[in-house]
Amino acid sequence: MSKVMGFMESKFMPIAGRIGSQRHLVATRDGFVSIMPLIIVGSLAVLLNNLPIDAFQNFMASVFGESWKSVGGNMWNGSFAILGLLVAASISYHLAKSYHIDGLSAALVSIASLIILTPVTEDWGISYAWTGAQGIFVAVITSLLVTELFKVLIRSKFTISMPDGVPEGVVKSFKALIPATIILILVGLIQALLTSFAEKSIFEIVFTVVQEPLQAVSNSLPSAIVVAFLNHFLWFFGLHGTNILGPIIEPIYLPLIEKNQQLFADGMSAFDVPYIVTKPFFDAYVYMGGSGTTIALIIAIFLVVKTKHYRTVGKLSAAPGVFNINEPVIFGLPIVLNPLMFIPFLLVPVVLTVTSYLALSLGIVPKTVAIVPWTTPPIISGYLVTGGSWSGIVLQLVNLTIATLMYIPFLFASERAQLKKTTETSDKIA
Repeated sequence: MSKVMGFMESKFMPIAGRIGSQRHLVATRDGFVSIMPLIIVGSLAVLLNNLPIDAFQNFMASVFGESWKSVGGNMWNGSFAILGLLVAASISYHLAKSYHIDGLSAALVSIASLIILTPVTEDWGISYAWTGAQGIFVAVITSLLVTELFKVLIRSKFTISMPDGVPEGVVKSFKALIPATIILILVGLIQALLTSFAEKSIFEIVFTVVQEPLQAVSNSLPSAIVVAFLNHFLWFFGLHGTNILGPIIEPIYLPLIEKNQQLFADGMSAFDVPYIVTKPFFDAYVYMGGSGTTIALIIAIFLVVKTKHYRTVGKLSAAPGVFNINEPVIFGLPIVLNPLMFIPFLLVPVVLTVTSYLALSLGIVPKTVAIVPWTTPPIISGYLVTGGSWSGIVLQLVNLTIATLMYIPFLFASERAQLKKTTETSDKIA
């Protein structure tokens, strides 16, 4: 085991660290993180509109009238319906700032470019079909490419310089004028060629060739197991698995939950919506207490461990763990680079992924139809992500029981190893 650990530390960790700090992946990750409040607001609006509690629905209709749901619908229009535009602006801004160039100008040019590429309706309106999660791949690609070209042009001589004394906002605007003009001409030309020769938009091409196959694969149990395993494999070596994988899996899983939400809002039962594996699937049923389902580990510590160090870590980690913040237990126990915790830390999430997938696929538990803040405590999150079903809570309790039982034997082994080490140290001192 020590040889394997040594190999991973010397060979794998540097590569994973470089991937995790790669400029474009970091910008993509930060871009999604920045718009997460809007995503959660839009998701909660849909959940509130469709909460399956008759007393609540009747009360809202009697107080605010039959059109009370239009407020939540408008909130959806300002969040999920334009998710692609929000992502493009946010990613472009963060990438430009990493190059120390004007982030606002880059973001505006990216939005303009994306709108040029977006199909229009018969009355020349922008099609909502492609401004939301369904167009997210094109939004990500466009924002990265446009920002890279903007960087090259803004650092070249193709800019307008203003004399000293001119306000900074005016200087930035004129400096971005020629680069923006060149970029929009190129994007407009690309759109004209696609319309003339392919008779399809770039959104339709990417969705058919890339997005649909990826979404079909990502909704399977094997792909869910791979995601759960890789996330925790990275975490074990002290690398933030969620942040490293986020830029890759967010564009895949967000459209899936968006489709579930849309169908749920249209009146479809949460049992009948199509997608099982979504971001809330992992957050609610696998990452309870944080990566590794460490809230179960904390419970196991209180149940069976007597060692002062472990119990102290458990007490300090309990309150943050309720809100899915688990750095205290990951680095305090520790789990990171602890060979005795390697197996349960990787195995527990995989097992819970399987149990959760089976529960949803067999129709025992509704599929996820809402995104809640990642700090939402277990039990509450299980109720909310299923659109208000108690069976989501039952699945969480079952998973927590399984995870706790799986952690207990490894805690015993770890405790014995620590006691042995303490005894040997005391003998040497004596």
